[in-house]
Amino acid sequence: MSRLKAHQKRTVAFRLNGLPVRAEAESRTLLSDFIRHEIGMTGTHVGCEHGVCGACTIQVDGAPARACLMLAVQAEGTDIRTVEALSPGEARLSALQAAFKRHHGLQCGFCTPGILMSLDALIGARPDAGREEVRDHLSGHLCRCTGYATIVEAALSALDDIRREEANGNV
Repeated sequence: MSRLKAHQKRTVAFRLNGLPVRAEAESRTLLSDFIRHEIGMTGTHVGCEHGVCGACTIQVDGAPARACLMLAVQAEGTDIRTVEALSPGEARLSALQAAFKRHHGLQCGFCTPGILMSLDALIGARPDAGREEVRDHLSGHLCRCTGYATIVEAALSALDDIRREEANGNV
């Protein structure tokens, strides 16, 4: 009987990037796999599948979360944001994405979506964050290409850009 339960499908409903989602998921399906393979949002990457690398970081109800550590059925009723939600419009980059581009904050790009989602949450919660807070916030992410220096500079630049926009009343 327990073997049957593991393969049973259940309807899961939540908001994804502002839109309602309703789909079937096996009770054992990871949220990362559900988002990528069932819903087709492939910006969320899967690295270690143990919650260590941070590549699968998304936002659940506004807080960073590892999608590889959640089951799809646990997302019921939540509000989820993935990297696809960062852009303010088609062919436009968010301040954070633009800063990553300017400062070469990515190389292979595999870890970048998770890092962007963590930094986006930090910027939203702490727009006055400084270098040490940014570095501390990045400690849960593994990047083998950049050495983090350009990522930190990009995050600080984005924070400066956002503060400048707010001061000018353009937000």
